[in-house]
Amino acid sequence: MPYPPPSRIPSGPRRRTLLASAAGAALLAGCSAGADSGDDGPSAGARARARAARDSRGLLARYDAVLAAHPALTDRLRPLRAEVAAHAAAFEDGTKPSPAASKSSASPAPVPAAQKDAVAQLAAAERALADRRAKELLQVPGELARLLASVAAAGAAHAYLLTEVAR
Repeated sequence: MPYPPPSRIPSGPRRRTLLASAAGAALLAGCSAGADSGDDGPSAGARARARAARDSRGLLARYDAVLAAHPALTDRLRPLRAEVAAHAAAFEDGTKPSPAASKSSASPAPVPAAQKDAVAQLAAAERALADRRAKELLQVPGELARLLASVAAAGAAHAYLLTEVAR
């Protein structure tokens, strides 16, 4: 029994594959170039990092205000507050504090008299900040994006835990 003749499919990559690869390489090369190259001001990454540090410090001030108004919550909130302080330190690591960042920003919102309401307000602040950070991920460079993603995930977990405490 004779074997069938070989098919006429050429070996090697096809023209479409090569064109798609070239287009993909061009896109990657364009994306890897710094958007702020040649700019004398702080880079977008540095500004985002400073903003994230300022936001974490503001959230830390909220925790302090709730703890001052409701000392009975200290055991439950202390671990979360410590993580928020670590997040602020991580964003500030390797950056020079700006004069605006060293001054305390606007005072946190007034703390409700009821513990449940105070914790619910803290949970809402954590959730809002986590959402903002998750949206900002696409606009910052790799390492900062990973840090923002990690801190946003931690903030979402904090919001969940605080919501459970408020029940």
